[in-house]
Amino acid sequence: MLTDPIADMLTRIRNAHLALHKEVSVPSSKMKQSIAAILKQEGYVDDFAVDGRAITISLKYHQGKPAIAGLKRISKPGRRVYVGSSQIPRVQNGLGICILSTSTGLLDGVSAHEKKVGGELLCEIW
Repeated sequence: MLTDPIADMLTRIRNAHLALHKEVSVPSSKMKQSIAAILKQEGYVDDFAVDGRAITISLKYHQGKPAIAGLKRISKPGRRVYVGSSQIPRVQNGLGICILSTSTGLLDGVSAHEKKVGGELLCEIW
């Protein structure tokens, strides 16, 4: 049994990029679907499809290099990290995004700052 399914998803994406796979499959949940939707919206993945109990994510490459240079899990089951709307970090000086779990659902850092909501800082992607 996994204790941190979001970290598992991020690790699968990282490993698939390192192996230059075209797609990766992760077990499905509503939170993972929201994370995949944010990744697609921000242009880090080509597409994602939910089929039953799995999410298939089509990875994106630019001239043979992965679109995602790095992934980092911030809030973990042993240490939750919460930020207010004014404390949302800028990832890689604005070149990356952070994903927050807010009271209005999962949002990227820019959207959360515009809506003036804070929450749990899940991960950073650049």
